[in-house]
Amino acid sequence: MSANNHTPLLEIKNVSKYFGTVIALNDVSLQVNAGEVMCLLGDNGAGKSTLIKILSGVHKPSEGQYLFEGQPVDFDSPRDALDHGIATVYQDLAMIPLMSITRNFFLGSEPKKGWGPFKRFDLDAARRIAREEMFKMGIDIRDPDQPVGTLSGGERQSVAIARAVYYGAKVLILDEPTSALGVKQSATVLRYIAQARMRGIAVIFITHNPHHAYPVGDKFTILKRGQTLGTFTKEELSRDEMIHMMSGGEELEKLEHELREFMGNGEQAQPA
Repeated sequence: MSANNHTPLLEIKNVSKYFGTVIALNDVSLQVNAGEVMCLLGDNGAGKSTLIKILSGVHKPSEGQYLFEGQPVDFDSPRDALDHGIATVYQDLAMIPLMSITRNFFLGSEPKKGWGPFKRFDLDAARRIAREEMFKMGIDIRDPDQPVGTLSGGERQSVAIARAVYYGAKVLILDEPTSALGVKQSATVLRYIAQARMRGIAVIFITHNPHHAYPVGDKFTILKRGQTLGTFTKEELSRDEMIHMMSGGEELEKLEHELREFMGNGEQAQPA
């Protein structure tokens, strides 16, 4: 947890990222507290992927500061970020469809029983822990031995979220977890995000869909062309205003005006 209630759990200040002459991010700042959902919104090309990679330790910022629990950090790899309790769940989930829920839950960190050369995978303990941890998140799995590939997209996301929480995530970064899901499955994932918040975890929910972000978010940072348009609460920004900002409402209105003029001129040019 933070050293005090006023210190954000994770914060970046004036972060920029350059790839040669390309400016991927420019002077971006955001913060998230324990037990809070920060929604990071932006259309394709807004800079969300680059920011995720900085937060998760894949990239280092070219400029700016990265703070965790009030202290500057400089991650050399995603393992460094994970060791601090910053877990990232990507869209592809890094799961093996033909393996069971239990095996995927503990992939690479299997509980063992026995000693020395006789150590082996403790399957009974793994099944029990997987069921218990997922139940804590409000997920009642039917059979921990069923292949992950038989689960719905929302259920697979829930396995990934529960796994990250079990392994001690203080900050959970979710990369477009609802982008390929239907309405019902998206609602399932949003419930799990709310469950993580209730357990005191800081959640950074990256999405391009304001209809998914607004119900579950506490704060909203909007990215556009590598820059932030600001961070807002629900009291400061309605859903319609959020959509207008994300879509570039002024640009759309200008385009609509130009199209009306074009169509009008086209009608005038038609032969009698």
